[in-house]
Amino acid sequence: MAAGDQIYAYRELLNLSGVYEHHGIDCGDGSVIHYRKPSETIEQTAIAIFARGSRIYRRDYNGQFCYLPEIVVERAISRLGEQKYNLLFNNCEHFATWCKTGKNESQQIQDFVPFALQFPADNLFNPLRDAMRDTDPQRGQQLLEEALGDLKSVWDELQPKYKLALQESESWQRVATEALKRDREDLARAALTRKLEQKQTADRLNEQLTQLATLTEDVLGKLIKTRSQPA
Repeated sequence: MAAGDQIYAYRELLNLSGVYEHHGIDCGDGSVIHYRKPSETIEQTAIAIFARGSRIYRRDYNGQFCYLPEIVVERAISRLGEQKYNLLFNNCEHFATWCKTGKNESQQIQDFVPFALQFPADNLFNPLRDAMRDTDPQRGQQLLEEALGDLKSVWDELQPKYKLALQESESWQRVATEALKRDREDLARAALTRKLEQKQTADRLNEQLTQLATLTEDVLGKLIKTRSQPA
C-alpha cells in the first residue's frame, strides 16, 4: 500500500461477516482518510482503526484514469469533517472513488444493496431480521440475498430512468439554444416544454430515490437495534 491508494477492508453487515467493503484513502504515513462509523464523519485515523483487525486490500483500476497520488490525498483532505453520509448515495466507497477517479460511484451499492420502490418496510423487515438472527451463517446469507434480490431489480430499473431523464432534459436545452440561434422561437418554446417535462420526471425520481435511501437506512437501523437486544 502507498500514499494515494484506495484501500478497503471487509466489515460485518448485521451478523454476516465479510459482506461489505469499507473504503478509504491511504495517506502514506500510517493513516487513512475515510467515512468513519458510527460518527458518519470523514476523519483521518490510524490504519489500525480503519482495518479493525481485518486484512486490507487495494482497489486496482487497471489502466483507468486516476489522479496522481498526491492529488488523491489532497482531494481526501479537502473533505475532512464532512458529515453528509448517505448509505446509497454518499457512502465510504463513493467518497474514496471520488478522491481516486473523480467519479462518485459505489460498485457494491450497484451490485448488492439496492432498495425497494414498491415494497413496504414491513415486507423487508421479517426476512432481513431472520437473516440477521440465523445462527447458521450460510443460511443467514441465503435469507439476506433472497430478501434483497427483488430490491436489486427495482434499483436496476429505476436508476437508469433517473439518469435518462436528466440527459433528456439537457438535450432539449441544447435544442432550444440552437433554435434561438436560428430565430426559431416556436421550436425553442416546444423544446423548453419538453425540457421541463423531463426535468419534472427527474425531480420526481430523485425524490423517490432519496425517500428510499432513508427507508433503507431506517430498516437496517431497526435490524441492528433488534440484533443488539437479548433474544
